[in-house]
Amino acid sequence: MGQLTPAPNDDWWRSAVIYQVYVRSFADGDGDGTGDLAGVRARLPYLAELGVDALWFNPWYLSPMKDGGYDVADYRAIDPAFGTLAEAEKLIAEARELGIRTIVDIVPNHVSDQHPWFRAALAGGPERELFHFRPGRGEHGELPPNDWKSEFGGPAWSRLDDGDWYLHLFAPEQPDLNWAHPAVRREHEDILRFWFERGVAGVRIDSAALLVKDPRLPDFVEGRDPHPYVDRDELHDVYRGWRAVADEYGGVFVGEVWLPDTERFARYLRPDELHTAFNFSFMTCPWDAARLRTSIEDTLAEHAPVGAPATWVLCNHDVTRTVTRYGRADTGFDFAAKAFGTPTDLALGTRRARAAALLSLALPGAVYVYQGEELGLPEADIPLDRIEDPMHARSGGTDPGRDGCRVPLPWTADAPHAGFGGEPWLPQPAGWASYAADRQEGDPGSMLALYREAIRLRPVLGDGPLTWLPAADGVLAFSRADGGVLCVVNLADAPAALPAHTALLLGSGPLDPDGRLPKDTAVWLRG
Repeated sequence: MGQLTPAPNDDWWRSAVIYQVYVRSFADGDGDGTGDLAGVRARLPYLAELGVDALWFNPWYLSPMKDGGYDVADYRAIDPAFGTLAEAEKLIAEARELGIRTIVDIVPNHVSDQHPWFRAALAGGPERELFHFRPGRGEHGELPPNDWKSEFGGPAWSRLDDGDWYLHLFAPEQPDLNWAHPAVRREHEDILRFWFERGVAGVRIDSAALLVKDPRLPDFVEGRDPHPYVDRDELHDVYRGWRAVADEYGGVFVGEVWLPDTERFARYLRPDELHTAFNFSFMTCPWDAARLRTSIEDTLAEHAPVGAPATWVLCNHDVTRTVTRYGRADTGFDFAAKAFGTPTDLALGTRRARAAALLSLALPGAVYVYQGEELGLPEADIPLDRIEDPMHARSGGTDPGRDGCRVPLPWTADAPHAGFGGEPWLPQPAGWASYAADRQEGDPGSMLALYREAIRLRPVLGDGPLTWLPAADGVLAFSRADGGVLCVVNLADAPAALPAHTALLLGSGPLDPDGRLPKDTAVWLRG
């Protein structure tokens, strides 16, 4: 394969490769079956060799784990299952010595029902004002205050013994905070400072568009503008305050912002608000050349007016893994695709996932890689009695939930539990060891080798624009680095001729005997 000289890049976050660590399933350092910070620290050399620029950690804070740690009881303490605050500080420092920055997760919409504020609120203290408590409707207050639905299914309200109801857009164990109260804003700004002072480089904001609610808490009416709890204008003042804090430390933000309105989306990326936001249209796009091109063009266009870099991701801790999703007859994505017994062609899915990896890593902006994607892991089927995700129970058992993409990683093929550590908190499927990192280490055709080489070569693409090239139907072709590097992805049914080039830099699979690009294959070329 050919090589090029990397271009300088001062703003690391604009073109970074960021690896998502779901700590509970990454590596178990103490043998209790739960991933922990000791396990991550032991695997830092692996991550450095992979070549990533930063690690994004899902919540590692003290939590009852009713929603995988997204029910936070204390933002200034590490959950004992993962380690200690001192270990977190060591991890941040050790990673930085290897050139890897740290991004932590903040969940500002809600806290755990075990958080001191909520416990004091239940006891009748003034902390009640920090949440949304309301009397019910109906003759005896037996009906919820409004008709809002939980993101996990069922009503967004739970009733207390005293008759009042409290709001939770997610699980009942996750009461929503009242962002109209100044104490909520002060606390979160202090939390940001706490972690920036411990050396983190950035913060990922969970459910970033949901914080502020219409104080009247009206019933939901489809199409009503503004929405009673999504993307309300008051949010932008919150994030301007956050940006002032981040600027004190040189920190960056990435927001989880799901919005269909591109202009509204871009407002979060203005120079005095968030630095970046997740791009969900690309992740949710089916394996179709025209629709992928539209998604890419729309993403770049919506970021251009505010000068923010796009972000690209194929999978995360909430969605079906890429290999499985692309291996289904209908390769489109929505949460309904998380169904029991959906047929999957893993060979097809793997071939497409390899091509999609090269496509995403060739695009301008930052790329997020969910742990295990570099190993080509498929979605796992979890036995019904082992499912922990609350989405399963709240759906009445019709939704298998998100545990299938959270199964602990396989590290060593011949070791117990595929080298994860103790008996994993979620069961590893039969044959999981065949994906083990050590088995892929010496295989130049492995998914791990592909990701390592693509990440190694990626800096030569720079942070410049993308230029589309003429291509046959079903083929995506574009240039980067002022035409110096070409990316071609064949999603058509027949092999495709390659554009003029001087060298093959990297391919997701071999060319055919005539030098053409087979279906479901991608290449990077020197122009």
